[in-house]
Amino acid sequence: MTYASSTTALLLAAGRGTRFDSTGVQDKLLAPLPDGTPVACAAARALLAVLPHVTAVVRPGAEALARALNDAGCDVVFSTDAERGMGASLAAGIRATHEAEGWIIALADMPWIASATIEQIARRIDSGASIVAPVYRGQRGHPVGFGAMHREALSSLDGDVGARRILEAANVTAIDVDDPGVLADVDTYADLHRQP
Repeated sequence: MTYASSTTALLLAAGRGTRFDSTGVQDKLLAPLPDGTPVACAAARALLAVLPHVTAVVRPGAEALARALNDAGCDVVFSTDAERGMGASLAAGIRATHEAEGWIIALADMPWIASATIEQIARRIDSGASIVAPVYRGQRGHPVGFGAMHREALSSLDGDVGARRILEAANVTAIDVDDPGVLADVDTYADLHRQP
């Protein structure tokens, strides 16, 4: 790590991934990428390469995923409200890291985001930006950085819309990146083998 950021990362890993496996037998976040790295661990490593504090939010019952993310270097919190949606999981992560000076919110099913992109977002949040999002070829992607001024709004989220309302109401600093990984997630088995 060459840049010392004061921003905390939240890795949202509490979804069920039913499009990946409707039976619920195979957790897509533990599915291996071609190099053998589980999807969520690849997403965590990109964050950990830049940020000293990464907290993963998982659902109760996902102990194998929690262990894998803990072994990768993340702190892990269980969101007992995960069934209510991404907003509830995000709020649980904010409450668990309440003293953070800012957050980068990342999705565990997006393993191809470049560490350089994460660093650009962290630098802007550390410099006082309110909200920062990467843009690739005109399309806004992930992860999204939030300054500390959004603590209360983020910690009171619920349901499945995530932070969309906060993004719509705020001035978002867009940074153009040459990183197709900001748009690429894993929804199906075929996605494991695509290279964005």
